[in-house]
Amino acid sequence: MRAKPAPINTTEAADATPRGFSIDAVRLTAPKAAAGLHLVATPIGNLGDITLRALQTLAGVDVIACEDTRITRRLTERYDISAQLKQYHEHNAEAARPRILEALAAGGSIALVSDAGTPLISDPGYKLVREACAAGHAVYALPGPSSVLAALSVAALPTDRFFFEGFLPAKSAARRSRLTELARIDATLVMFESGNRVQDTLAELAEIMGARDAAICRELTKLHEEVSRATLSELARKADGLETRGEFVLVIAPPAADADVLTSDALDDLLRAQLATNSVKDAVAHAVALSGRPRREVYARALELAKNSRKDLRGDDGED
Repeated sequence: MRAKPAPINTTEAADATPRGFSIDAVRLTAPKAAAGLHLVATPIGNLGDITLRALQTLAGVDVIACEDTRITRRLTERYDISAQLKQYHEHNAEAARPRILEALAAGGSIALVSDAGTPLISDPGYKLVREACAAGHAVYALPGPSSVLAALSVAALPTDRFFFEGFLPAKSAARRSRLTELARIDATLVMFESGNRVQDTLAELAEIMGARDAAICRELTKLHEEVSRATLSELARKADGLETRGEFVLVIAPPAADADVLTSDALDDLLRAQLATNSVKDAVAHAVALSGRPRREVYARALELAKNSRKDLRGDDGED
């Protein structure tokens, strides 16, 4: 049974040494942060990417709510910030959130950070922000590092419109279904992927989206930063030699103007995924909307796939 998080004491910082931080051995003072919730973007790799305002705020708040205290402590120790660190992550959020709200109601100042980058991007922070706003507490955004924007800036792909997917499903069937849906979006796609799945994902991307231009961004801002730019087909062919250690952001160009119709294989993938959970009627309606193919054609293919699926379940080999 998990222990409940202890109440947040917002008086400890006030009784401690004067607030401040250090840059290159130069000590700077920091004013006490205003009461409220401060959403502070932190470096995605290179600790030198922190903003001056972020350092002032982290030094000036009563408490820093973070995903992993060990990771955030590397940042606070680098800049000599004496801070009370409290965990706030997806596994303890339901218990920790009320205590943060109680501290805010008492006039406290709380900084929310993720392990890396901008809070609320692929983390549970939005629920805290939603409840803080509902309770009438001030919420401040401190912009800064973001792996999404960093990847977009170096991918050499259109940036006027983009769609952030986050992490794809772990299982291949669900991932292929989602990629088929994403293939229809008229925007540059940005997605996260883990090292142990990136090769499989690249193969599926190349199969479903064809020869679109793309970029693999690995370990952005870190010592071993690497950006590979090519078509999805070429990146998939070279995937066996890809260094899979580290954090990956994949950026994929929008579909070409004449690429409105899904390939037959992509249509089959879409229909199989839909038929697994929906009726033929609903699966066809969904596939017609996404595929760009005529309803009659999609309906005939759905019936054929459904029939083959029933044969597979019976173990029917098709012989009399």
